[in-house]
Amino acid sequence: MDYDQLLSLATDLGFGLLECGAEIYRVEESIQRLLQAYGVPQADPFVIPNCIIVSMVTPDGVPMTQVRRMPSHGTDIDLLERYNDLCRSLCRETPPVAEARQRLLRISQHRREYPLAVQMTAYAVAGAAFSLFFGGTPRDALCGGLCGLAIGLALTAMTWLKTNLFFKSMLGAALSALLAVFLTHIGIGQHSEKIIIGALMALVPGIIFTNAIRDVMAGDMVAGISKIADALLTGVSVALGTAFALGLTRLFWGV
Repeated sequence: MDYDQLLSLATDLGFGLLECGAEIYRVEESIQRLLQAYGVPQADPFVIPNCIIVSMVTPDGVPMTQVRRMPSHGTDIDLLERYNDLCRSLCRETPPVAEARQRLLRISQHRREYPLAVQMTAYAVAGAAFSLFFGGTPRDALCGGLCGLAIGLALTAMTWLKTNLFFKSMLGAALSALLAVFLTHIGIGQHSEKIIIGALMALVPGIIFTNAIRDVMAGDMVAGISKIADALLTGVSVALGTAFALGLTRLFWGV
């Protein structure tokens, strides 16, 4: 058994799970179960949102450790499910490490990528639907869809420029609020506040906050608190961008 390769396999699997948005306890448990399935008597993974540390002791008593830093990432439920299924399959079958690594690489190389048009359509539909949900009219829904599209284009452009989440959310919120007030001002929309709140739902960090609460309840306090801070900062950035846009509209248009 090449324990260097086994440790790299377990770390890469944990990296893939965390990159997809998996909960901390799921990542740690998956790494631990995989190493134990391959005969490692002691495995101690430690995971926080931006770092993975995997330590183990081989049957010969040799300690080994590997560290991986996690960059900024999003959520991919489809890929998360495939990684989770792979982990269970490897624990059940324990194929050779080289074969297991090939199966892991096949998953990472075949991600489901949606075309830009599909992504922008999703932003537009979400903005329109939430505007209706909050009591807007069909005209508000149309404006909410346009504002959602503006948010999607802003986030895509800022991602291409490798801007962090704080400034991406701020720019998206500002453009959305400006467009909502403008569309209402020229008579297309009817209720700017319902258009704005509907479009801004695309920026609400709901999944991050939910996973943070789950991590806290599971006892992973460091991970949970850091995710809560991340969600709160995202909320602050959305509020700042919206306030800036509304201040500009009041200054120039008096609305």
